Amino acid sequence: MSSFEAEADKRAWRRYRWDMVFARPRKLFTEAELYDYAVGALARRGRSVAELKRLLRNRVEADTEFGKTLVELIIVRLKDQGYLNDARYAAAYSSYRRDTEKFGRRRIETDLKAKGVHGEVIAKAVASAYQDVKEEDLARAYLRRKRFEKPKDQKQTARIFRNLMRAGFGSKTIFTILKKWEVDDETLSGLEEEAPDSGM
Repeated sequence: MSSFEAEADKRAWRRYRWDMVFARPRKLFTEAELYDYAVGALARRGRSVAELKRLLRNRVEADTEFGKTLVELIIVRLKDQGYLNDARYAAAYSSYRRDTEKFGRRRIETDLKAKGVHGEVIAKAVASAYQDVKEEDLARAYLRRKRFEKPKDQKQTARIFRNLMRAGFGSKTIFTILKKWEVDDETLSGLEEEAPDSGM
């Protein structure tokens, strides 16, 4: 093989790898192909109905009536077979994130809304997942998981406050924890202005 042919092979291989990385998903045109793809997607991880619809729309000609009908047909079939259920998904997601990530209920509600789950389903799932959970204990578990310790200055206090807010805990719980850590009143009053629900 000449050096010219070897260089051509290298260029072809680079172009192939580049195309594989940035390739568009292959369009699926039959119900069986789309169904197999949907089952595989659900086998990899749980998904809400809205998430799976978005995923399937990328695999069909979504702007055609045939593509829309095909996606709806697959969704109905998966629901009938019990593979797709938003209530079960929301309950499992809430419990898992509460137990592993130690997130508060507001974070779970926000995440599930972003995943396209309906409000009533979210409310039921989160209420059942958090019915026996004390928010302060969960917030302390979150702080331990993130390895936060008692803050030494205003900057560390603000960092802990913002982390707990992002994790979905209410400001009342956060201020209770900070007061038990004997954070000065000036810092607390400055953080009260940041809190969206500061009803202390």
